[in-house]
Amino acid sequence: MSGTIFLVGPRAAGKTTVGRALAATLGCPFADTDLHLRESLGLSVAEVVAAEGWKGFRARESAALRELAARYAASAPQTSSAPRGAVIATGGGMVLAAENRRFMREQGTVFYLAAPAQALAARLSADPQAAQRPSLTGLAPTEEAARILAERQPLYEDAAHYTLDATARPEEICAQVLRLLRLARRHSPDQGHWR
Repeated sequence: MSGTIFLVGPRAAGKTTVGRALAATLGCPFADTDLHLRESLGLSVAEVVAAEGWKGFRARESAALRELAARYAASAPQTSSAPRGAVIATGGGMVLAAENRRFMREQGTVFYLAAPAQALAARLSADPQAAQRPSLTGLAPTEEAARILAERQPLYEDAAHYTLDATARPEEICAQVLRLLRLARRHSPDQGHWR
């Protein structure tokens, strides 16, 4: 496994919050595929979907994943004591494409931030950025979260090396990630770059 960490999970699982905290703890860059798309296109997710449909957005999302992974795979010299790679938070639908799930597993370590639908719906309802995320089903937040989670949970699990409790505090999640990375490194000392 390389030094790149991918965070997967549904909307409002805390991928961006945890990702920033984890990157700061590890001393490596942080990237977010949705933020990368907004910055590179000058459009919100909702605006991209309105202009190009979900199919167009998913194609751009997949390209962003590969672009960010390539950017950070070579960001640190081989002789550097800093970890190579980055922490990359992905959009909730990134796992819909089998190629994306396979790519993330091959390119780094994938953590699934899992939370019950009720917790996700509560976070979405309280999120001022919710308007930038178009509804996936047209249902109320609780119903939508439950339906999407039921559909995507097997895909998150398929993509992930590890599953974490996203209802824990970010610092607790970071501590668990560090423990898992150390354990993985002990079992595969010739793989990975995390210390």
